[in-house]
Amino acid sequence: MKTQECTKRGRTAGRVAAVVAVLVIAGGAVAIGTSNTLTAATAPAAAAVAGSALPVSFADMIEKVGPAVVNIQVTAGDSATPAHMEPREFRGPKDMPEFFRRFFGDEFGKRFGDEFGKRFGGDHGRRSGQHRMQGMGSGFIIDKDGYIVTNDHVVRGAEKILVTLKDEEQYEATLIGRDRKTDLALIKIEADRDLTFVPFGDSDAVRVGDWVVAVGNPFGLDHTVTAGIISARGRAIGNGPYDDFLQIDAPINKGNSGGPTFNLRGEVIGVNTAIFSPTGGSVGIGFAIPSSLAQKVIADLKENGRVERGWLGVNIQGVNKDMAASLNLDKARGAIVSTVMPDSPAAEAGLEQGDVILAVDGRRVRTVRDLPRLIAGIEGGKSAKLTVWRGGKEKTVRVRIGRMPESMRLGGGAEAEVQGMRLSSLDPALRRAHGIGDDIAGVVVTGVAADSWAAKKGLTAGDVIVSVGNARVSSPADVAARIRQARQQRQKAVLLLINREAQERFVALPLKAA
Repeated sequence: MKTQECTKRGRTAGRVAAVVAVLVIAGGAVAIGTSNTLTAATAPAAAAVAGSALPVSFADMIEKVGPAVVNIQVTAGDSATPAHMEPREFRGPKDMPEFFRRFFGDEFGKRFGDEFGKRFGGDHGRRSGQHRMQGMGSGFIIDKDGYIVTNDHVVRGAEKILVTLKDEEQYEATLIGRDRKTDLALIKIEADRDLTFVPFGDSDAVRVGDWVVAVGNPFGLDHTVTAGIISARGRAIGNGPYDDFLQIDAPINKGNSGGPTFNLRGEVIGVNTAIFSPTGGSVGIGFAIPSSLAQKVIADLKENGRVERGWLGVNIQGVNKDMAASLNLDKARGAIVSTVMPDSPAAEAGLEQGDVILAVDGRRVRTVRDLPRLIAGIEGGKSAKLTVWRGGKEKTVRVRIGRMPESMRLGGGAEAEVQGMRLSSLDPALRRAHGIGDDIAGVVVTGVAADSWAAKKGLTAGDVIVSVGNARVSSPADVAARIRQARQQRQKAVLLLINREAQERFVALPLKAA
């Protein structure tokens, strides 16, 4: 099983979509926007639903919020093909998705024709001698002026972004900003009218078991609606340092990425971004970025085109029971400092290796994942009070939070894209997500561009690069530096040592264009 970004390749023709819809196959839905005027007519319906054991109907709410959902279609060329899109050629029945094979078998092409196959599998139509790729996702309008929230992985690498509203009006969108660390992006369309939009709700107030509704464009089936509950909170799926997902069981699929998940008041409490599935289709385990995180990121993108994050300048790890006992700490909690970076805010404040950070401005650090989010949410230049466990007792350390360096904002430290591979430094979350043992060192591959030499050589997410050119690597920056050195020496290929499922093998990676 693996976590997959739920971006859809290609747009389904309306005629075909209507036929396919009757299959009732794991219907994915991504929450669609909410109206700018949720009228009094909606409130009684929502109240009736909230006051009963089971919802009577979601119809009133969906009617109001539906116009705020959008379909996002992205065009990119070879040079910009992002790893997340995973384009593939549609080669007939053997290449079609499993559920279509199950229902139609070899009759699929005869019934629906080659055009649907191309669109469903990812449009590789050639223009001017170049491969072109069509990707699709969802989004939702957040104000009357046409600002739209979606996923970063939906629009990353886009040359053209086309937005289609529910009434079939189409607009070419402008990218305002994107944030890879949270997988959020903001785009904008220019319309000659006020647009229906959706408000954010309070994701911190939702509880496990609360009803949610999702609306989106799974596999190009526009404005599909699904319902379910919050299955869990605070999920980490190895997506990055700010993992804090809502887990929902309202079905979402490829094409749902970037759409919202609603509470029963018609407020967006999550932005759908990933699914956990053995097949790529919905099995009832979806993940949404909580609105409490998304709101700040989107506000920064709207104001600055990028996200400004606070920076402390430490490497940290979790505290287990044995560590807690050895430190005379009452229980396993907080984040222990393994390294203090030179000339960092942490160094200037006097933080030390071995300190356990228990709280930031009174907000508890329960696990190692809490600290990056708390620090990132503090504006650079402001002072913060850290509660630290040192020498068997609590100590208060005041630190002036810095601004995250540009190289770290762009993923130059813990993340990078190198030679068609998306690389990340190994951390506990990634080890759990990919089943990588604690004894394995190196750099983990978290994504591979389908048209790259890395993909052609069989590299895949979860592989660990142990060495490059017989030199051990421990960060994406190490891999990039070794490959850059090989290029400077005019090498045609570079030798990678790969660890996959505890087995090591060498791969010669060509350095020419794929």
